[in-house]
Amino acid sequence: MTTRKHTALPKARTLVEALPWLTRHHGKTVVIKFGGNAMVDDELKRAFAQDVVFLRHAGLRPVVVHGGGPQISAQLELLGLQSEFKAGLRVTSPEAMNVVRMVLAGQVQRELVGLLNEHGPLAVGMTGEDARLMSATKHYADVDGERIDIGRVGEITAIDPGAVQALLDDGRIPVISSVARSSDEGDGAGVFNVNADTAAAALAAALGAETLMVLTDVEGLYEDWPHSDEVISRLTASQLEKLLPDLASGMVPKMQGCLHAVRHGVRNARVIDGRVQHSILLEIFTDEGIGTMVVPDPDPASATGPHGSTTHHTAEGTA
Repeated sequence: MTTRKHTALPKARTLVEALPWLTRHHGKTVVIKFGGNAMVDDELKRAFAQDVVFLRHAGLRPVVVHGGGPQISAQLELLGLQSEFKAGLRVTSPEAMNVVRMVLAGQVQRELVGLLNEHGPLAVGMTGEDARLMSATKHYADVDGERIDIGRVGEITAIDPGAVQALLDDGRIPVISSVARSSDEGDGAGVFNVNADTAAAALAAALGAETLMVLTDVEGLYEDWPHSDEVISRLTASQLEKLLPDLASGMVPKMQGCLHAVRHGVRNARVIDGRVQHSILLEIFTDEGIGTMVVPDPDPASATGPHGSTTHHTAEGTA
């Protein structure tokens, strides 16, 4: 009996250490963008689902937004349709748009909803088309100063979060595919493929979320990549804005989403390493965290640049 008590004690201590964080986040909405390696690795997918359900049972209100780039590319290849990208965005023909809708709502979303619902009747899947949740207009890519038509790719113009709010109030976990309805009633095709990072940020702002979390395949925002693997732990909106022009193209929509979120009422936005199992719990319920946090400017006049008040930790310390 003594041995059993001793073995269980560290678990009790861990729970007690989480208490201040549980109190702080209770009742708060957190929007999580599901992507990167966590979306294709079975163990990481299952750990992600466990984390989201834990948040729900810990008193938070999680919302999941997802894309599905690898799955879409695989299905297009299977159908003999070419995957083409311009300015980092998928060129989406009407035929490709049909595949995007099918894969996001019929494959990626269904699998994630199923994993979440292994823990109870919690998750409800929907797309940005449902209940006019997301409206978008046609987005044109900028390639070397030239405006390029990339097909059914949309730029979000409006969010109506009522249906998501109702699901949260009912104790459910909304799982949302990043497809939007056209805001132009005269647009025959009617739907757009939208960037999931952008969609998650817009939804977080519309819901008045406490936190936006973006899962990716790096440890966070690097201080001076590729010359250094030091990760910026925390920075303000103005500090991030100054860094944006020099970021790698893959990080731009994620960090732009974080910037949009904190400038539209979200208290903090975080980019975290989705390759680390239970990264969401580590980020929310520990002092150290494992990624990069963006916070609003305390005062527009107080921002001092990218190094003014940031703190750093090494990538080694985040894994």
